[in-house]
Amino acid sequence: MTTTKLDLSGLKCPLPALKTRKALKSVAPGHRLEVHCTDPLSVIDIPNLIRETGDKVEITERDEKRIVFLIEKA
Repeated sequence: MTTTKLDLSGLKCPLPALKTRKALKSVAPGHRLEVHCTDPLSVIDIPNLIRETGDKVEITERDEKRIVFLIEKA
């Protein structure tokens, strides 16, 4: 299983969700995308995006500076 990292630090809504959607297109099924964000709204936007795409997501890290999502491509 391959994990691709995507650093979206500093980007504001809606860019983290849009760039995550675009990056997921190049991830093979069964592989993962690790997304690093600093926008607090991404905790709403990215899980909503993943519900639409049917992939799996978990927040692996969340503090006042950043949020890390681990998305598994369905």
